[in-house]
Amino acid sequence: MAKVLMKGNEALAEAAIRAGCRAFFGYPITPQNEIPGYMAQHLPEQGGVYLQAESEVAAINMVYGAAGCGVRVMTSSSSPGISLKAEGISYIAAAELPCVIVNVMRCGPGLGGIHPSQGDYFQAVKGGGHGDYRLIVLAPSSVQEMADLTFSAFDLADQWRNPVMILADGLLGQMMEPVEFGDREPVRVEKPWATTGAQGRRPNVINTLDIVPESLERRNRALAAKYARIAQTEMRWHEYKTTDASLILAAYGTAARVARSAVDLARREGLRVGLIRPITLWPFPVQPFRELADGSRQFLVVEMSMGQFVEDVRLAVEGRGRVHFYNRLGGMVPTPREVLAEITAILAGGESR
Repeated sequence: MAKVLMKGNEALAEAAIRAGCRAFFGYPITPQNEIPGYMAQHLPEQGGVYLQAESEVAAINMVYGAAGCGVRVMTSSSSPGISLKAEGISYIAAAELPCVIVNVMRCGPGLGGIHPSQGDYFQAVKGGGHGDYRLIVLAPSSVQEMADLTFSAFDLADQWRNPVMILADGLLGQMMEPVEFGDREPVRVEKPWATTGAQGRRPNVINTLDIVPESLERRNRALAAKYARIAQTEMRWHEYKTTDASLILAAYGTAARVARSAVDLARREGLRVGLIRPITLWPFPVQPFRELADGSRQFLVVEMSMGQFVEDVRLAVEGRGRVHFYNRLGGMVPTPREVLAEITAILAGGESR
C-alpha cells in the first residue's frame, strides 16, 4: 500500500478513525490542534461524532459517557489540558472504561511554551490524578508509530478495559514523514458491561462512588491485580546495538531519535554504544535493563525534562550499573553531537553533565 506524507498529528487522527473511533471530544490547545481539526473534518464522514466541548473538563466527562456506552472514543490535548482532564481520567480508570487519551506534550511548568518537551512523564506513568490507578502509556518516536500505536491503543483499551494514553510531543505532532496505514480491521470486543439499554437483561450501572471501606478496598485490590497482569504481558521496547555495548543509552519519543543518531555517530568512532527505547512507558520495560545491567555496563539517559524518566531507569537497573543523565529543557531538543560529547566523556572516565 502506498505511503502518504502526513503530519504526526494527522496520521494519529487518521489511524484513530481507521481503528474504529466513532466519538471525539476535545478542546483546542497548541501543539495538538491538527488532531481535533482532522477529526472534525473526517470523523462525521464515517458516521462518527465530533464535538468541541466548552472546556477540557467537559471533554473528558463526555469521553466517560461515550466509553460507558461501549463506543470507541478518544480525546486529545497538550500538557495543561491534560491536567484539567486529570479528575475525569481517574474516574474513567476507576470505572474500568476503555478510551484513548492523547497528550502531545508542550514545555512547562505552568503555561510554559508551545515547543516540545517530555515534562509530563510523571503525570502519565504515575497516574496524574487522584487515587490508585494506572494508565497504559505508549510512546511513539516516529510519524509511522503515531499511527501504529494508535491502532494498538484502542485494542489495548478494549482488551484491558482501561484508558490508554499516547504520550507524544510537539515535534512528533508537527513533523511530516511518510506513513503507511495498511488494510487493518478494528478488533471487535464484546462489551456486555456497556450501558446500551436494559432490554431483556438487568441494567448495567457504571459508578465509581463506593463509600463502604471494605468494598472499596476490594475494588482497589481488583484493579491492582489487573495492573499486575498488564505489567506482566504488555511491556514493549526496542533495542539497538546493545549486544556488545559498554554504554547503553535510554530514551523515548523524540529523544530516542536523537539518541539513535548519537549511537550511530559513536559507532563510527569505534565506541561500543547501544540504545534501549521503551515503547510502553507503563508498564515500564524493566526486562532489558535488568538483563543488560550486569555490573560492567553504564547507562546514559537522554531526556527532555528535569529528570523523570531517569528515575524509572535507575529503578530498573537496581544499582547494577552507573546511570548518567543528559537533558535539555524549555523546548530545547538535544542534538546527536551533544549526546556524543556526553558519551565520549563517560567512556573516557569523566562525568556526564
